[in-house]
Amino acid sequence: MTTQSPTRTARIERTTKETAVLVELDLDGTGTADIETGVPFFDHMLDQLGRHGRIDLHVRTTGDLEVDAHHTVEDTGIAIGQALAEAWGDKAGIERFGDALVPIDEALARVAVDLSGRPYLVYDADTPVELVGTYETSLTKHFFEALVANSRISLHVSCLAGDNSHHIQECVFKGVAVALRRAVAVTGQGVPSTKGVLQ
Repeated sequence: MTTQSPTRTARIERTTKETAVLVELDLDGTGTADIETGVPFFDHMLDQLGRHGRIDLHVRTTGDLEVDAHHTVEDTGIAIGQALAEAWGDKAGIERFGDALVPIDEALARVAVDLSGRPYLVYDADTPVELVGTYETSLTKHFFEALVANSRISLHVSCLAGDNSHHIQECVFKGVAVALRRAVAVTGQGVPSTKGVLQ
């Protein structure tokens, strides 16, 4: 049975023929982010996840970027999802639900999360262009699919406004960060579920 780590920290290493990923995180950090994936825009987005989630986040990913960034982004999402699940353990005392409405200039994202133990993603945040730098914007949904499946959370993401793809992507990551920060906050005692477990 998984229990909540007293320090709410985790370290995950994942190695395949396509990628090698190391993730270290602290849910009760200050938002220190140290990210290197070889995909600059993705690094920038993960930096937002750490800083605005107030999660200390260390990520090192090397992947088959000579093919494309798909495996790098997906496997990083898997490892971060596993690290989150390990860090919050049995979720005793957490708020469980979190939401955020985050603007960046003309763009606006609405995000809601439930640390339910049941993975589900609703993602409605299309971007006008397919590339931001070298980053394929379609990979953002795939990243969150991997994160949701491995952290076993329910995540709803909607872009309500925006015409700049960088802004849209960034407010989505910041919105997820803020919603997660609120959901993992320890505000009570016991597991917040009528079932007595969140699995």
